[in-house]
Amino acid sequence: MEGKGGVLAHRLTVIGTGYLGATHAACMADLGFEVLGLDVDAERIARLAAGDLPFYEPGLEPLLRRGLESGRLRFTTSYDEAAEFGDVHFLCVGTPQKAGEYAADLAYVEEAVTRLAARLRRPCLVVGKSTVPVGTADRLARRIAELAPVGGDAVLAWNPEFLREGFACKDTLHPDRIVVGLPADQGAAGHAEKVLREVYAPMLAEGTPFVVADYPTSELVKVSANAFLATKISFINAMAEVCEAAHADVTKLSEALSYDDRIGGRFLGPGLGFGGGCLPKDIRAFMARAGELGVDQALTFLREVDEINIRRRIRMVDLARELLGGSFIGRTVGVLGAAFKPDSDDVRDSPALDVAATIRGQGGRVTVFDPRAMDNARRAQPALAYGESALAAARGAHVVLLLTEWSEFRRMDPADLAEVVAERNIVDGRNALDPERWRSAGWTYRALGRP
Repeated sequence: MEGKGGVLAHRLTVIGTGYLGATHAACMADLGFEVLGLDVDAERIARLAAGDLPFYEPGLEPLLRRGLESGRLRFTTSYDEAAEFGDVHFLCVGTPQKAGEYAADLAYVEEAVTRLAARLRRPCLVVGKSTVPVGTADRLARRIAELAPVGGDAVLAWNPEFLREGFACKDTLHPDRIVVGLPADQGAAGHAEKVLREVYAPMLAEGTPFVVADYPTSELVKVSANAFLATKISFINAMAEVCEAAHADVTKLSEALSYDDRIGGRFLGPGLGFGGGCLPKDIRAFMARAGELGVDQALTFLREVDEINIRRRIRMVDLARELLGGSFIGRTVGVLGAAFKPDSDDVRDSPALDVAATIRGQGGRVTVFDPRAMDNARRAQPALAYGESALAAARGAHVVLLLTEWSEFRRMDPADLAEVVAERNIVDGRNALDPERWRSAGWTYRALGRP
């Protein structure tokens, strides 16, 4: 549906401009919508309004600036302005893990809904994209109906996000599926589906599947997907533990398994395990919610998935210590990588930073380098030392650890690195390097799950 001047008819607000919200706002503006991003963090809003991303995501900054220059994208801290502006309101507020608990903290989502609902004075659609425990949407829908001056004319739908850091623009503009959870009321559901089909018309024109479900099913899709992916990662890392004991090669095992169409090779890369702001906290929140529903036994396997993941970090530290004769005291360690994955500056629950901090705690002198995550790493682990390049981080090192598989680390020349280290020891935490290339250059090469 096009409005005047080619601008799409629906006006969108995006509430919460963190990673998910900023990406969604910029991408929807690039599709031709008028978009208003809202956040209570005035500093973040000022940065976004100036075209400055508060985080790194490939390809997103040009979209942000293009939206600002076109006038289709603006930012505000005012709920009054947002409620007046939009007829479709996307909730993109974070749901972090509660301190000291597995459960998700819904305080930010609930506050956003409460503040928005009280200001909705005309018919509109509120669309939840945040990852929430099953049952949340139904409760929020009742809250909106209680608070909104227009009453039942404010309809809630649930539309989970499936963004991968490093591919967020592609995943927003060309998703592999769109899932919408609709209310039980047929009239409200029909209206919500019609509006969302209009909003996502460019994606649907490409053949993207559009899955219509109820609230609880739509809420379960995201956490179920993350639980499955975490399980697949931890499965191959459990096999890595067996391979080490049996003197087998987990990379060859993974390759052989990948040719089975029932298994496939995606997320079957053995190494240091998963981290970031989604998988760890989502599977823990999923377990917590299952317990509240009285079906905790259905997800007890996820506890082992989580524990396998943590064991990879411990094993990485052990491998490095073994190469140094059993102690880090007085030894220098170069760490390549701080982000939880390449093409991201996200250090939340980062295995790389966790390993670096653990080694420092055991007496090692640790220097870290990451192509994008240095500022975030310094804030998260200020006691660590940081180098301005891979060579600087490795200078004088008795062992070098590759902990985030950035392409520039994969391309490193063993001879160049050999010129700056004290000893030629390297532990490949991501199975990203060619062992023969490094060994032939005089390095002692070790990796998780390999002989």
